[in-house]
Amino acid sequence: MRGLKFGLVATLGALFAIVVAVVIAYQSLPSYESLKSSPNGQMIRVHAADGSVIVSLGPSFGRWLAYDQIPSVMVDAMISTEDRRFYMHPGVDPVGMARAAWVALENRGKGRRWQGASTISQQVTRNIFLNNSYSWGRKVREMILALALERKFSKRQILELYLNKVYFGGGAYGIDAASRKFFGHPATTLDLPEAAIIAGLVKAPSSYSPTADAEAAIGRAGVVLQLMQENDVISAAELASIDLNDVKMAPEPPQNSVRYFTDWALPQLDLLVDEPNEPLEVYTTIDLGMQKAATAAIQANVPAGAQGAMVSLDRDGAVRAMVGGLDYVTSNYNRATTATRQPGSAWKIFVYMAALEAGYTPDTGVTDSPVDINGWKPRNSSGRYSGDIDIRTAFAYSVNTVAAKLGVEVGFPTVADMARRFGVTTPINTHPSMVLGTSDVRLIDMTRAFASIARKGVAVTPYGITKVTTADGRLLYEHQDDTSRVLVAPWVAAGMTDLMQTAVSTGTGKAAQIGRPVAGKTGTTSSNKDGWFLGFSSGITTGVWMGRDDARAVRVLQGGRAPAHAFADYMKVAVSRRPVEQFETQVTLPEWQLEPDEEAYYGEPDNGVGGGMMVDENGLPIGPDRQPPQDEAPYPDDQPIDQAPAARTAPPRLDQQWIDQVLGRERQRPPPQ
Repeated sequence: MRGLKFGLVATLGALFAIVVAVVIAYQSLPSYESLKSSPNGQMIRVHAADGSVIVSLGPSFGRWLAYDQIPSVMVDAMISTEDRRFYMHPGVDPVGMARAAWVALENRGKGRRWQGASTISQQVTRNIFLNNSYSWGRKVREMILALALERKFSKRQILELYLNKVYFGGGAYGIDAASRKFFGHPATTLDLPEAAIIAGLVKAPSSYSPTADAEAAIGRAGVVLQLMQENDVISAAELASIDLNDVKMAPEPPQNSVRYFTDWALPQLDLLVDEPNEPLEVYTTIDLGMQKAATAAIQANVPAGAQGAMVSLDRDGAVRAMVGGLDYVTSNYNRATTATRQPGSAWKIFVYMAALEAGYTPDTGVTDSPVDINGWKPRNSSGRYSGDIDIRTAFAYSVNTVAAKLGVEVGFPTVADMARRFGVTTPINTHPSMVLGTSDVRLIDMTRAFASIARKGVAVTPYGITKVTTADGRLLYEHQDDTSRVLVAPWVAAGMTDLMQTAVSTGTGKAAQIGRPVAGKTGTTSSNKDGWFLGFSSGITTGVWMGRDDARAVRVLQGGRAPAHAFADYMKVAVSRRPVEQFETQVTLPEWQLEPDEEAYYGEPDNGVGGGMMVDENGLPIGPDRQPPQDEAPYPDDQPIDQAPAARTAPPRLDQQWIDQVLGRERQRPPPQ
């Protein structure tokens, strides 16, 4: 009797202590609205141009669903799986605890964890207030908080908290995030098989996640359906009619080259929207078909040991494809938007646009002859001079001496201003050699400049985000095209297009032909360190760069070869569903390569200070006795692309008289300026 009395007193004391603890916990619990708020991070889902999800970032917290918005099949599946006596216990299930104790006794000494006996209320308190450590102290606190939770909130409120906060794997918290991730639609439209799959994930999210093991997820869902039938939630006939293999899972978004684009576009969100908490749906301009073609074109054409990048813009600046390197997993450095390299002759578009704006026309006569600019003596790498030619011919065959003379005529600061006007954001030098592309630029800036020419002189700003909404569809941002900034007069842009289409038709860019009108320009820097091709056709403007990250020479690299071929391979796919667009002028020059697309620097430039120092191919001062390294000798480029070295013959003198004779033109031309 003494022992019985002692046990009764101890039990009453324990019950009193539990009641006191529950009362204290009850008073310390925050309000229901405070519990609903999620401090765990913001979910961002990024969509391609066709609406498909290409990547999800951050913890996935979908839209908060009130209890009345949650499908009943989802509630029934979760209760049958996790807490079949949910509506009967006060927050702690004695029957479940007894079962767990019996299992623990049977498996004593076998090193197995105790079988879980946590109710849904206990899981809510663990997710919000505690952690997942296995200890008696944590378990006792969990039980006390669960009892207090049931005293303060209704069963419906507890279920609402649970279904919106529990972790389902794959970074998804709550049934709405899980439904969107695994099935591609909101949780409000979940059917019975989908609800069974989601309910089955709670036990082991990493093991049963459809993205990790679809077969295991379906197997676990079968167990959930069986439990629902045992609890009389569904009938045996309903169970027999369900084929879980018919459930359509959302495809896993691509994770390779498209990440170059998302890494560039998503940081812009901070400037576009001010919503730090709600889940965001970000709709972008990327075209997955064009992105795939761009990746394939770069990987197929980049010379061994080199890297490549590509940017493709629609006529309003929408980025349709972006490749920042051969493989994102190996190197996530974005060479399309971050790297700065010399553009070579691709820079000449700014020289010639400045000349066109100053009054030159494509037919204006110029003279290809030796030039000396304060000691700087650029030469054509063929070693020849063609005498009297016109602007069109000089641009098509990338004649260096003519570009230098035009730079003197219009002024080097004017050329720099033209480049800045068209979107070049990197520092621009005004040394005489700048006309041959010695200022470092970014590929996306150069592509933007070409796109503005294609738009007839109207400024183009690359953008990647079309609109941003919350998870429930509230619009936060929508892109608006700005056509108010006119950079040059339409006739200047038309003249530049005339020159560039000639470069592709018969000049250094012949490898970029795609069977429809193309305007573009090659660029190759000294010692073949960088190769460029940029051009446009049918509303799509694309820029390609190739070279080594360490800026070492690549012997076979020239703008008119690998970059032009990559451009052509991609553009054939990119414009295949677009109508053919003719340019305003149709000009064809003789198919003879007058001047290869390569720059050479000789002489003693004064660099604007009259010092008489020499510069290397990077525009940096060097000693007058330094010679270019022998192992960086330019690859021979004074032959047509489709001819072998043995097939070359000495060309005739290509002066203006010869060109007029071949074309059968007898008209008078303006005298050289």
